[in-house]
Amino acid sequence: MGETVSIQTPDGPMGAYLARPAAPGAHPGVIVAHQLFGVTEDVRAVADRIARGGYVVLAPDFYHRAEPGVELPVTDEGRARGFELMATLSRTGVLDDVRAAAEELAARGDTTGAVGMVGLSLGGHLAYLAATRLDLAVTVVLYAGWLTGTKIPISSPEPTLDLSGGIKGRLVYIVGDRDHVVTAEHRTAIADRLRDEGVAHTMVVVEGAPHAFLSDPASPHQEEAWRHIEQALRDGLA
Repeated sequence: MGETVSIQTPDGPMGAYLARPAAPGAHPGVIVAHQLFGVTEDVRAVADRIARGGYVVLAPDFYHRAEPGVELPVTDEGRARGFELMATLSRTGVLDDVRAAAEELAARGDTTGAVGMVGLSLGGHLAYLAATRLDLAVTVVLYAGWLTGTKIPISSPEPTLDLSGGIKGRLVYIVGDRDHVVTAEHRTAIADRLRDEGVAHTMVVVEGAPHAFLSDPASPHQEEAWRHIEQALRDGLA
């Protein structure tokens, strides 16, 4: 279904996975932000499923400045390299990349101009950040960590959560209640900040789900999350 394309950014070309629906006509656009391991097979599968729902989907390679096209294995070594690559990301670079992807979608002849975003884990953080600064109709954030602190470059100098007042579109946050990265304390802090800032949002806590469950084909929690993802995109991009 998909293909690799190149998108121009202020720092040079950025690879991206493009997936399109089979039906002709103009469709809304969706940006999918990858997790720690890059634009891997499971990220492409997420893009493909969203595309089958009637969207033109781009999954950008946010690591293009440091290691273009990298696909890391889900091993201790892959995770260690992923943390190294994550440390190379900057807020300016991420926003430039999302902006470039949104402009690419808007310029296509098979899109309507409406753009939403779905982010997985690290990509959820990138999507949350983008929602605070860019015009996204709807943003679906799956189990994004590090929002409440300043441990990583993209969540500094102030925590990304502190930027929540800039979110104009709707935000849906999906997380499992057994997530070791996004604890109950973090979930409460995120929900409270979104409420206090008056952001239109839904917090979905999936009972029994661990971190990164959307990437596990054996997970019994996937379909519950997909119902919320698909409903959010329908409502936000109609």
